[in-house]
Amino acid sequence: MKASHALGRCTKPGVVAVSTVAEDSQHGRAEWLGEVELILAEKRTALSLLRTGIAILALPLSVLSFLVATSQLYDARNVLSLLIALLSMCVGLTLLGIFLVVRAVLKIHAYDSMLNQAKLRHRELSTLLR
Repeated sequence: MKASHALGRCTKPGVVAVSTVAEDSQHGRAEWLGEVELILAEKRTALSLLRTGIAILALPLSVLSFLVATSQLYDARNVLSLLIALLSMCVGLTLLGIFLVVRAVLKIHAYDSMLNQAKLRHRELSTLLR
């Protein structure tokens, strides 16, 4: 024989667990907390992308300062092909760094907007995230 209840969930055959308002509230809370955790994890990823972009931007600057500091030790005309290759690589790294930084900043703003929308939907969240 199967037992059924309008507010119940069947956990085992023949056993009915009555769902309470508190359980439904906890389930709803767990759902939006999971959503917020996902948004915060994505924001953390965007912040690491920003950190990587800044590090990539620093690399060409250090290479160029090294070239300027040691410019007395070489003749630029003799190593022109190497300088062109090195400078083109620096330009490429600079463009990559700029791309990563801009992309990360745009994503961070999008995730902040998502968090603000979640705060408006769930009053409890406003006390957790300021």
